[in-house]
This record gives sequence, C-alpha cells and structure tokens, in this order.
Amino acid sequence: MGAKNVNEVTEQTWKDEVFPEWGTWLNEEIDRTTVPSHKFMMWWLVNMGVWIKSDQQTNVAIDLWCGTGKTTHDKTDMSPRHQWSRLTGGRRIQPNLRSQPMVINPFAIHHLDALLVTHFHHDHIDMNVAAAVLQNTPDTVPFIGPKYVVQQWLDWGVPKDRCHVMKPGDVIKIKDIEIEATDSFDRSVLITDPDSKELPADSTVPNMDDRAVNFVIKTDAGTIYDAADSHYSAYFAKHGKDFDIDVALVAYGENPIGVQDKMTSIDVLRAAESLDTKVVIPLHWDVWSNMLGDPNEIEALWKLRRERFNYQFYPFLWLPGGRFTFPDDRTKLQYYHDRGFEDRYTHPINLPYKSFL
Repeated sequence: MGAKNVNEVTEQTWKDEVFPEWGTWLNEEIDRTTVPSHKFMMWWLVNMGVWIKSDQQTNVAIDLWCGTGKTTHDKTDMSPRHQWSRLTGGRRIQPNLRSQPMVINPFAIHHLDALLVTHFHHDHIDMNVAAAVLQNTPDTVPFIGPKYVVQQWLDWGVPKDRCHVMKPGDVIKIKDIEIEATDSFDRSVLITDPDSKELPADSTVPNMDDRAVNFVIKTDAGTIYDAADSHYSAYFAKHGKDFDIDVALVAYGENPIGVQDKMTSIDVLRAAESLDTKVVIPLHWDVWSNMLGDPNEIEALWKLRRERFNYQFYPFLWLPGGRFTFPDDRTKLQYYHDRGFEDRYTHPINLPYKSFL
C-alpha cells in the first residue's frame, strides 16, 4: 500500500489500491502463455467477454467490457423508448448491479491483433477498452463489428481507417485466424435504440444485420462459435450444418418475470445440439445481480437427458478469469481456479511439532 499513515488515505488512494481487483494478473498470464501447436486457449473476461489465443500466438478479444451496472438508487426511471420499457411496459430501473470483479486491466493490454464486438449493448462495447487499445497496441489492430457498433466507435473518436464493418457472410483474416460473421438472433437488440440522433419509429422492424452479428472464429486447432446475446433460434441448426463447430459460447441467465433476454438452461442444451458442437460454454450468467443464473442447472439437465438424446457434446462450466484449452478440456465439465501450494514440502516446515496441524 502506498500510504504509510491513515492521514494519507483518501477515497482516491483506496480506489487506486484495490481497482481493478485482479490488477494485471490475467494480463500477465495471457502474455506469458505460449499456446502449444494444434491447440487454442481462451480466457473468460466476465459477461460475454472472451480472449482467444491461437497456436500461432494470435490474440483476439471479443466483447471486452470493463463497465458497471447501477451504482446508486438515485436513478431516474427508464424512458418509454428503453428496451425493457418497450418489452414490459414498466418504467422502474432494473436493479442490475455488477456481480463480478474486473479480471483484466484494458490499459495493460499490449499484445492484441483484433478487437471484435458483436453488438452495441453497453455491456459489450466499452469506450475505456477502445481508448486503451488505441493508446497501447499497434496502430494496425482493427476494430471489427456490425454497422452500429462501428458507428459507436466512430462517435467516440476511433479513427475510421481502424474500423471494419462486418455483416453476415463477410470474412476477415487476422494472421492465422479466420473470422466469419453470421446471423445474430438477439431479439433484445432489435428493440434497443442505438446512440443516434435518428431513431426509428416504434413500428419499425430494424435490420438485425446492422445491429448484431455472431462470429465464427476458425483456428488451425478448431472453431469457436460466438453466439453473443442470441436467444435460442431454430436456425442454429443451419449454422450447425454450415460450420464445423468445436466450441460454442452462448448467453445464459435467469430471466426476470416478463423478460426474455437470455437463454434458459434447456435453451443452452438445444442450442448445443442444433449447432452440433463438441463443447458448449454458457456465459453472461455471472455479471448482473438481477439475472444471475446457475450453470449447474445446465449440467444437471445434460446428465438427465444425455443418454436419452445421445448428446455428443459436453457443457463446460467456467469461472470468470479462468482458462479453457482445446482440445485438452473437451470433456471437462467444470473449471476451478489454480489451488496453489504445489511446492508443498520442498522446504523444511517450521512448526512447533509435526502434529501441530
């Protein structure tokens, strides 16, 4: 701690001392990890944020968000145009407090090859992350997303020549990684107003392709399908035919009454089966205090239904900040952080007597 005396402690010194809660621990782990040949690794950055690193050490970050939810009770009611007002007819603000720490410091990111954002909901796109990437990574790093995401970046001051608009069917190559945009099924984003002066009429059915995309990330070791905030869709089965998917990332959560925003536990299993993936990883359940999900429910349902429906996939229950390695973790069901103490008894113990413990 910088302060030596209580009289030197202020609110700002406290914030500087404890935030971000993980400091640069995860930044260092990602930077210092060399991915072996014929494998890829991923780290969960909270919510739908994921870091992907290939065996050519190519780094791609998706939906990295370092913001917060409600921080005070003194908030005005939602406007009639807010997506939840439009959906539920309610006006009271949702009590969505952030439930997870900041596991990565965006300003300590130096080795990045592309920043991807799936849609413009503000728990997926972040001005702080955009600024950090501009300030601390090479000026060749592209900002990739659908039309309205790119417009948000431009409004924030991201140079136009750094931005790359993608719509379903578009493909971009980032070193050894091939990224294809495909259809999103995020119906919530269709009733969300973008940060724009020209808002569509309430009766307008917007073009999803301008607002959101899913990403298919192809590496030499396997393919990741990022469904972002997509709801369950029967069309997942088409994507399962179109792509050879190894790992699917989906948004799961406990929907409040009157709200349909995240996949349910059974939706996660249906999506995995439709996508014909080898592994399904539920994300997004962790971050909002009013929508916290329990992924153990997914595992329980999977065990209940696995033999009956001959499931060929495994659910993987992650923890924020954790690592996933493919194909090593293909059949692993749950993640747990490193428990440490692997060097036990490598030095003499220092106890009054052996039976002290």
